[in-house]
Amino acid sequence: MRILALLLGMKAACILLVSSLSGTGAVNNSGRWWGIVNVASSANLLTNSKNVQLVLDPSLGQLNRRQRRLIRQNPGILHAISAGLHTAIKECKWQFRNRRWNCPTTHSPAIFGKIVNRGCRETAFVFAITSAGVTHAVARSCSEGAIESCTCDYRRRGPGGPDWHWGGCSDNVDFGRMFSREFVDSSERGRDLRYLINLHNNEAGRMTVSSEMRQECKCHGMSGSCTIRTCWMRLPSFRAVGDFLKDRFDGASRVVYANKGSNRASHRADPSNLEPENPSHKPPSSRDLVYFEKSPNFCTYHGKTGTHGTSGRTCNSSSPALDGCELLCCGRGFQTQTEKVTERCHCTFHWCCHVSCLNCTSTQTLHQCL
Repeated sequence: MRILALLLGMKAACILLVSSLSGTGAVNNSGRWWGIVNVASSANLLTNSKNVQLVLDPSLGQLNRRQRRLIRQNPGILHAISAGLHTAIKECKWQFRNRRWNCPTTHSPAIFGKIVNRGCRETAFVFAITSAGVTHAVARSCSEGAIESCTCDYRRRGPGGPDWHWGGCSDNVDFGRMFSREFVDSSERGRDLRYLINLHNNEAGRMTVSSEMRQECKCHGMSGSCTIRTCWMRLPSFRAVGDFLKDRFDGASRVVYANKGSNRASHRADPSNLEPENPSHKPPSSRDLVYFEKSPNFCTYHGKTGTHGTSGRTCNSSSPALDGCELLCCGRGFQTQTEKVTERCHCTFHWCCHVSCLNCTSTQTLHQCL
């Protein structure tokens, strides 16, 4: 199975995701390619103490020193990173499916295109959702025993209430956050506003996963009486994470850097120094998304900004919302066409084991932006 690559670097210090093409990556300031790639050769397979092959090692020349060390110290984690990035891409596309910017991806190394080189709301969401994806997948893989260096979170033990106690296998979100912070943030370089915003949005994604953890319980007792319950902490669904970050996207804060120190020599770039551009707005919290520049016009194709435009997009002619033809098509109008669609229907299960279906044909009306 080919896996995604996490592209690290570039002057914009943006986290990118690449297609599953082996050997693709982003170029950093020195012109060198780096990322996580699928190098399917026997020389690049990590093994455990029993010489059992566990995980593909990334091409050692494509990650920085800290990232290579983290991969080697945590056998099995590369598959979790890959799964997290796949999930993040799918969630991004679903959350923005009805927007002018619908999280488009390409087969080029920079899968999200030039939008990640900017500092707008959309850039903030990409950073947050990918960081959250890595955190979520690593935390879940720990509890599933897929990573050698971590297990379930067993810190919650003993009585938790009058009729329940802590037990079971809690998802190890703290390890997921820690690893994501060390691995993802290690690619960020600089002391400018873009650097601080990248770090803030990375952390916002991780914080969202952690703060949305929920308690799950299992009943014990005679005849299902549930006289006592065993409870543990479970990760939220990634859809819940995406929903939360989408809300934060809609309310994202445009920020500036406030130099609160007078001693330049001792002053360090710190995300806590980000302040709203409008002084009347409240400062962003650790889970808010932040940006520093206006989003480009997503209505039409523009090669310089990398926007695809909305021409050819399917719209809803009866909706006054963002997915409606008036807004999605940016006032250009739309064309209507009908097509016949044949689908399987009236399926019946026959014992054992066969399913029979009929073919049903219907006419669908589609509206597409001009």
